[in-house]
Amino acid sequence: MAFRVNFDTVLWISGTVAEAAVIALLLYRRAWFSQPVFLIYISWTLIGSVGAFTVLHSFSHSLYLSFYFAYTIVDSVLLFGVLVELGWSILRPLRSSLPRSSLVFIGIIILVCGAAIWPFAAVPGAGNQPHQVAILMHMQQTFSILRIVVFVVLAGCSHMLSIGWRDRELQIATGLGFTSMVGLTVAILHTHQTTREQYSNLNRFVVAGYLCSLLYWTFCFSQQEEKRRDFSPQMQSMLLAVAGAARSTRIGLTDIKPGKPTRER
Repeated sequence: MAFRVNFDTVLWISGTVAEAAVIALLLYRRAWFSQPVFLIYISWTLIGSVGAFTVLHSFSHSLYLSFYFAYTIVDSVLLFGVLVELGWSILRPLRSSLPRSSLVFIGIIILVCGAAIWPFAAVPGAGNQPHQVAILMHMQQTFSILRIVVFVVLAGCSHMLSIGWRDRELQIATGLGFTSMVGLTVAILHTHQTTREQYSNLNRFVVAGYLCSLLYWTFCFSQQEEKRRDFSPQMQSMLLAVAGAARSTRIGLTDIKPGKPTRER
């Protein structure tokens, strides 16, 4: 038992130090200009991990559940912001030519993807939990799958998007995707576990997976970011055409007054 507690403490200390290292490197690289939401997200996870450890070991279990519930909601909101920021950052070479509404359009796309994933992200056994806990577990599972989808899309379309493994966008998506893959695998294995000890041992793999992502980010952010390449002419034309079509649709909808018939031609 003592070994198990010590090992958990070592994992927590290692993760806390790694989070602090990632934050320090992001500040050193002046990430508040290029990845401000990601910087806030990692800072929040550091605050949350310290807070959760303190509440778990110093207060009641019910207070810990309340803390974890509030933390997870804020974490999900920030994670959504990180995904939107990734999409907006990928368009960096063309941002001066795109309308401001493009950022909203990216957010809508991610929300639509999340809504499509939601029905398939049910957690086995969540029905036995209180309603709020079940919703929370469902939301976490949805975001895990969404992060994997974002990583697969960026990695699979990296040539078209003119990004590589030395670009911050793909580095961030890789860390998020790897953590989610480990978490999703553990969630599936949880359906086959038979003892509480097995359940706890599997959860340690989730913490270890996140630690690996933090170490990967530490290595990546310790190196100078590669200068972002421009899109190919074909890709530029396609993105500008999509942005133009979206803008025209928005203007057309704005021009239609509620309750007022359009002019016949």
